[in-house]
Amino acid sequence: MAGETQEVEVKYRVADLRILEESLARQGVILSAPIRQDDQAYAEPGWTYGQSKIGVAFARLRTQDGRHYFTVKKPLANEMACLERETEVADRDQMHEAVIAMGFRPTVRIVKSRRTARLDGMTICVDEVEHAGVFVEIDVRWTLRSPAPPYKSSWTPSHAPSAFGCSAPPTPMTP
Repeated sequence: MAGETQEVEVKYRVADLRILEESLARQGVILSAPIRQDDQAYAEPGWTYGQSKIGVAFARLRTQDGRHYFTVKKPLANEMACLERETEVADRDQMHEAVIAMGFRPTVRIVKSRRTARLDGMTICVDEVEHAGVFVEIDVRWTLRSPAPPYKSSWTPSHAPSAFGCSAPPTPMTP
């Protein structure tokens, strides 16, 4: 399918934001200005926390800079490797009602301030999540027509705990 994207995403809780920022700076990473994201996550009927996410579709409505995005993610071999589709929508409330009509149910609402940067073909996101703390997310996306993820070095998302002073293990994606 044209445009079908695979994503590998890992998230780590950040114990000390200053250490993370210093580590990123030493690697030449310059984070963007913060943007506010308001996400509503949805799960398929019958799925509950604690169950496997593999093969289950999850949806998200995101508002950022006054624009709304609808995303569907479906974990493949593990919870961090997903097929993903995303499109902009004109009306968040109407899309919410459409998602409910399709049988999905709301799970969690996440509001965060996000700063981003690129490092060796990966996207680094530093998220300050309301009522939850600070997280760093590393993700790589590629179309299924590509032979492999676009890493430009031997650095991989699994290096994050030692490189950025984060806690391990990674935090699974939130449905």
